[in-house]
Amino acid sequence: MDQLQDLYKEIIGNVDTTLLFNPTKVQYNKWKSSVNVIVVAIENSFDEEQFIGLPIEFEDTSELFRFGLTGALNHKYITDDETVICAAQLFSDSIDSFTRIDAARSETSKLYDFFYHSRAKQPEIKAILELAIELGKSGQKGKPVGALFAIGDAGTVMKSSRSLSYNPFDQSHVYAGDRVVSVMLKEFSRLDGAFVISDAGKIVSAYQYLEPSIENLDIPKGLGTRHNAAAAITDETDAVAIVLSEGDSRVRGFKNGNLIFNIDPNEYQS
Repeated sequence: MDQLQDLYKEIIGNVDTTLLFNPTKVQYNKWKSSVNVIVVAIENSFDEEQFIGLPIEFEDTSELFRFGLTGALNHKYITDDETVICAAQLFSDSIDSFTRIDAARSETSKLYDFFYHSRAKQPEIKAILELAIELGKSGQKGKPVGALFAIGDAGTVMKSSRSLSYNPFDQSHVYAGDRVVSVMLKEFSRLDGAFVISDAGKIVSAYQYLEPSIENLDIPKGLGTRHNAAAAITDETDAVAIVLSEGDSRVRGFKNGNLIFNIDPNEYQS
């Protein structure tokens, strides 16, 4: 038993900070009173100064921890010479899982970079992601649909594309995240072409045929022209792209020509 206790001490000993993932109020108050805590969650329900917002609910625990650690370093809540404990609820409603990580040895989260180091702001990207996920779950009038959203650097994207039809958003001032606009985007998703969205979330155009040069792209085999166009436009511009696949209803994100995430909408919890 003494050897086991010594082993536990090795795991939690000399830890500088705890990353607390999605805590309840009771858990937060208990941990905050005894350790230096950084909260990582969808919403900052506790007005915690050291907070990292999650854009989605993660299926992959290792990516969840990597995201939190990248955010902590980016916000300068910790330094790369610190050791942290990631504490989360994986098997019950209690904090039941602990992972010790040396910050200097952790890989950077590409998903964090996608949401927080892109030209478009995180709320605008998240609004489009949730719209794509909702469409992936329900389709349009019960039928699967595909859609491509190019977000950010809209002027350059427009120069690398051409219109397939009239632009219903020409000279309009509507923004991603508005509930009425979401209904409009769902309706227009039945038709071909990409949606182009500005850094600030303004819907610039629909029905855009993207014409970037598709060369030397390293994306998984089996993905169609919509995904290739999304990868290429993010390689050629500073936009990011979110694609809803009509074939398998999965939602994929691209940045700098690379596939960053691949989400099954039916497993997503908003």
